[in-house]
Amino acid sequence: MAQIRLIRIDFRLIHGQVITKWFGSTMSNEIVIIDDDLSKDDFMTSIYEMSAPPGAKVTVYDVENAVKQWNENELGNGKLLVLFKNVQQAYKAYQLGFPFKELQIGGLGSAPGRKVVFGPITMDDADAKMLKEMNESGVFVYLHQVPEEGKMEFSKVLEKNEFNI
Repeated sequence: MAQIRLIRIDFRLIHGQVITKWFGSTMSNEIVIIDDDLSKDDFMTSIYEMSAPPGAKVTVYDVENAVKQWNENELGNGKLLVLFKNVQQAYKAYQLGFPFKELQIGGLGSAPGRKVVFGPITMDDADAKMLKEMNESGVFVYLHQVPEEGKMEFSKVLEKNEFNI
């Protein structure tokens, strides 16, 4: 049975902070990326596999297959760092029954219509609505870039920002 050490949304997926900070601090040995688009792109999947720390296993699933694999064998026996590229993919997994206890928001890039809510992390109304539903159902949602810096509970984001949700 796999142990989920961290579930993180970060639009960059595997990058410096994830490799140097989160992978080690969670004592993970496998990175699971859950993303519908990436699961269909063998070239980009190979780039992410090469970007992982030495000895780390990288597996990429589409959302439905990730939930199916969790239900069948709990994604194997690893110590998992689970990454999503965006809120929509995490929310879809949540709706299909992926086991979220906590969800860390580490990086959501900027774009028109998005608000800066914590450091460089941005959200739009759709993100806030989905995260609010998850948070209210018992998933502890929080924003946290790197282990040595502070974090913010999602409920505080809603208190400090106005979203149309």
